[in-house]
Amino acid sequence: MANFSYEIFAQVVTTNNFGQAAKILNVTPSAVSHAISQLEHELGFPLFIRNRTGVELTPDGQQILHVIQHILNSEAQLQQVADQIRGLNLGTVRIGAFSSVCINWLPTIIRRFKKKYPGVEVTITQGTFSEIAEMTRIGSVDIGFATLPVDSQLQTESLIEDPIYCVTPADFVPKNKTYITTDDIGDYHFILQQIDYDRDTKKTLDQYNVAPKAISYSIDDQSILSMVESGLGFGILPKLALQKLTGDVNVYPFSHQYNRTICLSVNKTQAASPSTKLMMTEIHDYLTQHYQDDYLGHRSK
Repeated sequence: MANFSYEIFAQVVTTNNFGQAAKILNVTPSAVSHAISQLEHELGFPLFIRNRTGVELTPDGQQILHVIQHILNSEAQLQQVADQIRGLNLGTVRIGAFSSVCINWLPTIIRRFKKKYPGVEVTITQGTFSEIAEMTRIGSVDIGFATLPVDSQLQTESLIEDPIYCVTPADFVPKNKTYITTDDIGDYHFILQQIDYDRDTKKTLDQYNVAPKAISYSIDDQSILSMVESGLGFGILPKLALQKLTGDVNVYPFSHQYNRTICLSVNKTQAASPSTKLMMTEIHDYLTQHYQDDYLGHRSK
């Protein structure tokens, strides 16, 4: 089995703090400090920069992070295979996802999964598209939900095309009463999350000549709807994000339809893990049932 110092190293990276890592691993802070110092001695270079608020990885530490994570993931996979041989359904599945997947898909998927495999622990990390893709790449999560494009090193498949809509105050109606054109936008401001102003959202706004100075930012999707409802501007949100939001607003397509492609990425090492395979099957089954012919995943099988 892998050196326990590797697990300590990974936990310190996650928490950026020796004391918090010690608490999670149920060891003393001095044990964590000693393990990291010993690992630094064995490797021959510092792994962390210590400061008053915690620690951060050195450039050399960054280089070995994915190697150590790979070792830990391989050990977890070995344990899961051994458990499976003994007839046990044990293990851990770590999922990374952005907010609308966490809200709309994962509760049902995880509830169904836990009913079938109560011995498998499921953890969820929420983040931006790029954060989830990077966590999946280095192996700190096993399965990641993001949007295309993602790193070619990952095992990736498309899930759905998620159309992007314009959200307007309730008293606004486009000139053609059906969809939004450049003429409808005029001097209106757009309100969105800052992390969303890239890729497909930016492409849509650029198409309609929306300048960055006409964009303001909000904390989350529900806040965007509240601000639009108050007449402070237009919102731009994908269909999945709109499913569980509430507000007295109108939702219109744009004259040219834009989509974001939601994808599922798997760390190539963890793709062989029994627990990961079981979760992948549950995800596919749920999305096939929910989206039927609009689900893209089964077409690539």
